Amino acid sequence: MTRIYPQFIVAKFGGTSVADFDAMNRSASIVLANPNVRLVVLSASAGVTNLLVELSEGLESHQQLDKLDTLRTIQYNIISRLKQPTVISKEIDNLLDNISRLAQTATVSPSAALSDELVSHGELMSSLLFTEVMRERGVESSWFDARSVIRTDSTHGCAEPQVSAVAELAETHLRPRIEQEIMITQGFIGRDANGRTTTLGRGGSDYTASLLGEALHAGRVDIWTDVAGIYTTDPRIAPNAKRIDSISFSEASDMAGYGAKVLHPATLLPAMRKNIPVFVGSSKDTAAGGTLVCCTTDNPPRYRAVAVRRKQTLLRLHRLDEQPSNRFLAQIFTLLAEHNVATDLVTTSESTIALALDSSNATSGEDHTLTTALFTALASHCRVEVETGLALVTLVGNQLTKELGVCNDVFSRLEEHAVRMICHGASHNNLCFLLPGDAADSAVKALHHRLFE
Repeated sequence: MTRIYPQFIVAKFGGTSVADFDAMNRSASIVLANPNVRLVVLSASAGVTNLLVELSEGLESHQQLDKLDTLRTIQYNIISRLKQPTVISKEIDNLLDNISRLAQTATVSPSAALSDELVSHGELMSSLLFTEVMRERGVESSWFDARSVIRTDSTHGCAEPQVSAVAELAETHLRPRIEQEIMITQGFIGRDANGRTTTLGRGGSDYTASLLGEALHAGRVDIWTDVAGIYTTDPRIAPNAKRIDSISFSEASDMAGYGAKVLHPATLLPAMRKNIPVFVGSSKDTAAGGTLVCCTTDNPPRYRAVAVRRKQTLLRLHRLDEQPSNRFLAQIFTLLAEHNVATDLVTTSESTIALALDSSNATSGEDHTLTTALFTALASHCRVEVETGLALVTLVGNQLTKELGVCNDVFSRLEEHAVRMICHGASHNNLCFLLPGDAADSAVKALHHRLFE
């Protein structure tokens, strides 16, 4: 008999929530505690993606063996706790063998496409193991390959989902099955039109959960991680950070986009399009509560949170001749578009453009934005100055451009920091500035203490 779940829940579990057998068991208990959870999206076990990224960059033989041994140990520490380990061990062995083969190829000819193929194995392994944990607890559940519904473009390392195709494929291949049993699938990975594996960027499992929630008209998306919600800043930087019980889509989207690690930057876009609430909680302590992200909140505060985004590059482009500034701007942004360079922070003077480039989100550990081809193209129009190793600190709030004293509140506490760039006014709800990466924690602490403690 088919049961209808009009308000079914998509539950996503992060790397720490599937790090080992005990973590997987806790996550399984969360799924079983709510009959409306019909679709489970998993990250790779904690630490696995980093190991796979290193292997994808090409390592010496002895380094490869060390990484592969560590990967095998993580998987078999889980398998050894299963009642019937032989049921799943062969499939895991096949994936580990495939990782080894791809890692060897990467030493000869590394590529972004190969990296995506290799890194995808983390989610494939964790989802297979979690499915077996669920089955051993007597739950009707099945493993599902997310790549059969998450259709993307061919931008390896940070692919863009094709939303209409995802909706159509999910309705055809997933909808009938979630009515019958709990489906276990992978976050982060997809497939392009040519059948090649792609990834959605680091932390992309949240994005997958939100995309599938949108495609299937879910009632809610639950993001289970290692912290009990979204805080006013990273508690590891400022121990007195406070949890936010409810927050609007726009506030949370700004936080995620500007570096808050609790959510992938693109996670909230699909949820916003269909007005699907997103809950963020800790799989280690469900009783601790969490944060509900929804359309609007009552009495939004002036200052909501401080976020930090590392691995930033400042690009200063100095005009070479006396051409009009409007023509110079047009030429530069045309070149950036031709080279697929996205920038979310820009300031200008009479003869200079300053751009902040973000390389914190791609799967690869390297910044592939500043290519030789881009430098060559820019050099014909301007003198290029590059500064790397910066961090972007962002104050997120509400109507900041209309409030008095905001700049004093922020910069009066930062007199010891060399601020490289400031962006304020383009958005009513945030103020951003760049500074050296090694000064970021100190700046965040000072700002949080001034505004939230």
